[in-house]
Amino acid sequence: MRYYFSTDHQYACTIISEVPSDEAGRQALINNAQLVISMVDAEQQQWIAQDCIQCGRHLVSPAGINEKIMNLRPQVENSNMLFLYEMGFDPGLDHMSALHCINRLRLQGAHIRSVYSHSGRLVLPEHDNNPWHCKTDNAHQLINTGKAGAVYKERDRVHQLKYEEIFNASRLIEFPATGFLSWYPVADSMGYIPLYGLNDVETFIRTNLQHPDFIYGWKNVIDLKLTSEQSMYETDGMTLADFFRVHFDKHGFSGWLEQKMVERFSQTKQILEKLMQFMEVEQAALEGGHGSPDNILMVDEKGKLENIDLGEVKDKAAAMVAYKMHEANLTLKQLFFLGMDDQQTVINKGKCSAAGVLQFALQQKLSLQPHEHDMALMMHEIEYELQGERSVMQSNLLLRGTDHYLAHEMVTGLTLGIAAKLILEGQLRLKGLHIPVLPEIYEPVLNELRRNGVLFMEEQRRVR
Repeated sequence: MRYYFSTDHQYACTIISEVPSDEAGRQALINNAQLVISMVDAEQQQWIAQDCIQCGRHLVSPAGINEKIMNLRPQVENSNMLFLYEMGFDPGLDHMSALHCINRLRLQGAHIRSVYSHSGRLVLPEHDNNPWHCKTDNAHQLINTGKAGAVYKERDRVHQLKYEEIFNASRLIEFPATGFLSWYPVADSMGYIPLYGLNDVETFIRTNLQHPDFIYGWKNVIDLKLTSEQSMYETDGMTLADFFRVHFDKHGFSGWLEQKMVERFSQTKQILEKLMQFMEVEQAALEGGHGSPDNILMVDEKGKLENIDLGEVKDKAAAMVAYKMHEANLTLKQLFFLGMDDQQTVINKGKCSAAGVLQFALQQKLSLQPHEHDMALMMHEIEYELQGERSVMQSNLLLRGTDHYLAHEMVTGLTLGIAAKLILEGQLRLKGLHIPVLPEIYEPVLNELRRNGVLFMEEQRRVR
């Protein structure tokens, strides 16, 4: 990855993306700096942290804090240094921008009832040219998304989802300038509730955003065991088409596909039957000389009598029929795009799991090309009560990537560079192990990000 850093060159700031294998080599590198920006993977973060403690150097990283880093907290505090983690796009900017809104509302006397914090990395619409509506620069990360399950709080209930339950295309938001997107919960929302000071909140969900067609297709990928690490294949000389044939024969693809099609067409049939009933009501009213009714009374599943707009029912029914037919067509279209009929692309990865082959297929079929750009999206939906009235604050960000940098890389680089500058100039005097949930961290960082074009748009609306 390539990152854009806005650091002042008068300071000695070491950016570590590859770790020397020996402790002496790492410490020699670190000793030459006043501050270390660590871009290494999760397994190597502990080495860098221990070396920074030993050498007495500040540490900034976009990585999440894991248990091994948490165990170093007493040593970090004793070192009198600042270790600042989760300083990227997500996690990082999501915390800072959400808390900026939440704490402004609190200062007005508002009670926070609900927080949805969404973020996503999608391809720009003009470069969206495949049935997955997805391009990726990190197929390995995509393969492992959601495998840990998810836990969150919604309407005062804690929900724990298994991997197979996370991807549901019906969870929708409307994002300005992009239209409807689906969201799925990240691994652990609950751990951030006390960090945000929201112990009495009714709903708190941190999510990732994707196109609804991607969420639908990825659920199929999971159901078909294509992300499995257990199913192993000898892939030397095997084409993608060969792999899909062998794997699908092993996991009953024909039966799965038949059930999928039957479900879609059965749902379509039920919707059309209900639509016909409404139309019969209309026809009977016309024949009785009463004219076409605009509304009808119906009893919902909870026994509540509701006044239903007939035109709206027709429109929704037609849209649902169209979407179910779209899903039926999409199922095979997405699998063919990944290589189900590709007899030319040879895998040649030796003994490899289904997940490994899928990663190879994603790299071949869904890689973001040099001339293609991505976008980074963020939305916070905060419902609050103030003076007896309920309202929602919505805060949105959309950033476009460039020929040189992915959108989230630009934000990560800027955030890390700003944090490093604040520490080195003595404007950020905290010590110990932190993430950016304190105003003394996130307010100056957000101010500098705004000066660099990272701007959130806000709007408020009353809750009826």
